[in-house]
Amino acid sequence: MIHTRATFMPSLAIATTILVWATAFPAIKLALTELEPLPLASIRFAIAALLAVIWLIWKRPARMPFNDTLLCAVCGIIGGAGYSVLLNFGEQTVAAGAASFLIKTESLWMATFAVLLLKERFSALAWGGTALCIIGIALIASAQSGGLSWSSGATFVLAAALCSAGGFTMQRRMVARYGALHVAAIMFIAGAVALLPWLPRALAETGSASLEVRGWSFFLGVFPTAIGLVCWAYALGHFGVARAGNFLYLIAPLATLIAWIVAGETPKPSTILGGLLILTGVIIVNARAKKATPATAAISEAPLGAGK
Repeated sequence: MIHTRATFMPSLAIATTILVWATAFPAIKLALTELEPLPLASIRFAIAALLAVIWLIWKRPARMPFNDTLLCAVCGIIGGAGYSVLLNFGEQTVAAGAASFLIKTESLWMATFAVLLLKERFSALAWGGTALCIIGIALIASAQSGGLSWSSGATFVLAAALCSAGGFTMQRRMVARYGALHVAAIMFIAGAVALLPWLPRALAETGSASLEVRGWSFFLGVFPTAIGLVCWAYALGHFGVARAGNFLYLIAPLATLIAWIVAGETPKPSTILGGLLILTGVIIVNARAKKATPATAAISEAPLGAGK
């Protein structure tokens, strides 16, 4: 009985994480029908920041040194607020399922940072995985409005993935030192402060929005961020980063399925084929990282997930 419970709870946590993070993509798409991208990001981070403040008051973690707090805040602005704003702009024209596949390129960006910052060399196999990702991106983007032209939706989503990868790369050391929840709390608050100028407009738009859109906005602030993060941190403690990270490959296919059911977005053949190429490429690149040195491999570990 004890063994069953010890196995059930981590499995439930990882399943909850995958479900809420996958649902975030169609939820954003539906919320954008009545809310603008910046106000939507602002209300989402305002809710997350409120929960973060409650957690900080309740747990009273040891105060971080100023420099580390500042670094976490920068991560929140770039990898949190920046990610959310760019993804919102992207999903104005990009299908939710397509966006979920394009976001998976964040792992490719992390590996690229390992090459640029840690002077790691790509093997021929890793370059092959990168090529598959690029082909997959081109296939998905070709079916979206504007393709990969400047200011197109697909370009915004790829920029969001870059922000997520950059934020994770900077926060990795902080998470190891202070814990995921403490770092995420500061990130949420910093992201909310950065988006504070759009909060009055967000409250006005939310107040006049339909009950459905209000519900999706609340969902985005609570579930993919706060609850998703808590479940993810719990799952990491049981499964470990490498094993838990493998489960995240289920997010994009599940997001496509949920978008089909909830938002009526029938996936295009180019999205399915391009998504499979991206996932395959990311798996190949990450397999390369697992054979690298521990410091390098850490760059390609699964992200904290605050911006999902």
